[in-house]
Amino acid sequence: MPNETERLLTPARAGREAVIWEMERNPNILFIGEDVVHMGGVFNTATGLATQFPGRVIDTPISETGFFGIAAGAAMDGMRPIVELAFADFMAVCLNPIVNYAAKTHYMSNGQFKVPMVIMIGAGGGYNNGAEQSQCLYSVLAHFPGIKVAVPSNSYDAKGLVHAAIRDDNPVAIMYHKATMGVPWLGTPLPTIINHVPETDYVVPLGSAKVVREGSDVTIVGLAWTVHQALLAADTLLERGISAEVVDLRSLVPLDKTTLVHSVRKTGRLVVTDEDYLSYGMTGEVVASIVEADVSMFKAPPRRVAYPDVPPPASRSLEGMCMPDASKIVKAVLEIL
Repeated sequence: MPNETERLLTPARAGREAVIWEMERNPNILFIGEDVVHMGGVFNTATGLATQFPGRVIDTPISETGFFGIAAGAAMDGMRPIVELAFADFMAVCLNPIVNYAAKTHYMSNGQFKVPMVIMIGAGGGYNNGAEQSQCLYSVLAHFPGIKVAVPSNSYDAKGLVHAAIRDDNPVAIMYHKATMGVPWLGTPLPTIINHVPETDYVVPLGSAKVVREGSDVTIVGLAWTVHQALLAADTLLERGISAEVVDLRSLVPLDKTTLVHSVRKTGRLVVTDEDYLSYGMTGEVVASIVEADVSMFKAPPRRVAYPDVPPPASRSLEGMCMPDASKIVKAVLEIL
């Protein structure tokens, strides 16, 4: 049972609370995107903002290339836009303004221009939305220098990371997994997703991973939805006498390698889980970072549990076979023990 002093919010509401706090204090912050005025965005990230900040919340046509270009230009001109991309899959049509305008301008101008814009992105599967609306694609933006990437797994981190992102002078992508948003049409979230959110403003620093469960036998690293699958796996493993430490990355760029190395040095074993694709993704980057730090700490070869290299199926049963879950994590841990 929650403590009476706890203030439990969904991640969508917690992140929106940070947006409201920042918009009240900075008139240069705009919120733009598709259906953000009347609908409040697909995932309720902008509910009520248009009424509270008239003229500063703007509905856009269905042209991601256009309104991401507008956001990048506004940021270079002194504004601090927040721009919503409903589904991560749609970044395919607006990578040019994100990568070539927003991410590179500070470097290409020799520091003369900053691009302080926040991109809010919905990602992830599990809802049978098919190949074009179910991908995570965390590593796509993380691959390009000049943009930071944060991925909250719970309410507390959602608010703190949004505060940090809005105050950062670089472009920052906040990538929400759909299953962690707490929006009614997406179903009831796992209890580990909704946690205490202070009313005051606070910052979760970009580039700070968190050990969400202490353990001694194996380190399980995840982010967003897979953090909660890792916690479920840790419960199952404990029944077998195996103590699993669970690490929530919270952001991909910057990547907190210090926390990762410290954990694996303690446990000697590593499983990395991610809903992005297996090849050329986060799981490989995490494993490589720790191996490069000190390969001698490993008692067994590391394992990866990620999405297979196939487009997400629309079939419920086939998509379920592809999704990384607690049972697959448990299997990977048992293989290296």
